[in-house]
Amino acid sequence: MRSRRSVVSGLVLALAAFALAVPPATANPVAGATVSHDTCGEAPAGHMRCFSTWTPGESMQEFGASAVKRPKGISAADIRSAYKLPASGDKGKGMTVAVVDAYTNPHAEKNLKVYRKVMGLKPCTTKNHCFRTVNGSGGTKMPEADASWGVEINLDVQAVSAACPNCNILLVAAKSSDEKHLGQAVRTAARLGADVISNSYGRDENGSMGKLGRTYFEHPGIPMVVSTGDAGFRAASFPAVLGTSIAVGGTTLKHTAAGKWRERAWENSGSGCSAWIAKPAWQKDKHCGMRTTADLSALADNFAVYDTFGLGEENGWLTVGGTSLSAPLVAGMIALAGHPEKVTPASVTRNHALLRDITSGPANGDCGDDYLCQAATGYDAPTGWGSPRGLKVFS
Repeated sequence: MRSRRSVVSGLVLALAAFALAVPPATANPVAGATVSHDTCGEAPAGHMRCFSTWTPGESMQEFGASAVKRPKGISAADIRSAYKLPASGDKGKGMTVAVVDAYTNPHAEKNLKVYRKVMGLKPCTTKNHCFRTVNGSGGTKMPEADASWGVEINLDVQAVSAACPNCNILLVAAKSSDEKHLGQAVRTAARLGADVISNSYGRDENGSMGKLGRTYFEHPGIPMVVSTGDAGFRAASFPAVLGTSIAVGGTTLKHTAAGKWRERAWENSGSGCSAWIAKPAWQKDKHCGMRTTADLSALADNFAVYDTFGLGEENGWLTVGGTSLSAPLVAGMIALAGHPEKVTPASVTRNHALLRDITSGPANGDCGDDYLCQAATGYDAPTGWGSPRGLKVFS
């Protein structure tokens, strides 16, 4: 009989060669639909896909064009409460969080205006120099608009707003979802002075990613925060699997009867044992001889997002989930703490006692209840060392 370690290792190698088929995104869903929609769908070879799903909430017709009521889903105030973030003051002021996405959403700024108004946050606009959008090279000519990636764009900028209301937001819109176009957009974000860069996309790792990582995704002194994916335990996702990336898995949040928050592993949180990237010196888990993801985690479920571009009669408030949410939340928290240049995957690991250990939740795959696919005391791959409990882990 093979040992658990042998079983897990064999499964990891099998998963590394496996590509999960994902249903295509629904850009214009049938009116009244209540099912969740995969935002970006399956990506062709050489491209990345975003890691989110959305469910229709209150449409503009139901909610009113002014959209001033509080929508369904987790709010900005809920994020501050659940993660013990400061509710007032000037923390984060002067910090810039860059979100890198493919294509563009021409309504992103006006949707952000509505989101922040409803959530009780100060305006963040081009006019007050809080919000800025550039293309993948840093110019002002925007790429093609895309309703699917448009949901992702709104999710990213609104999640950063929830975590760090005082932060400046730099949206860098890559020409397409091609890995090199997204990589160039990351380099542009670094060149334009981003303090933290959030990346809510990825693809299965392979042998060519080392050069891509070194060329585009490694910027010392700028935390590279990356979603681990939404397909559970499988081949590790690039660029989250890079040793220089802060790989963020997903959780769910629920209010308890006592009015506190209960946080558990999210069932689709991406985790993986790399077949290509060597194990960093700071990572000590036993059943994966190479780089393991994730490093830490945050909410990946039921977040309120306002979107009025390309969704037909479903334009309005959505509830959105996926590790595409957890990455910009963590990026915002890193900026909020005020010392992003000191935050690395190694520093998060070193200070893991300052995180909230996530010890329960459904498995995200079949690995014999091993920590690689099951939340457990201490380190586990779906949630890493846990979720932020205040800002000290990033300070």
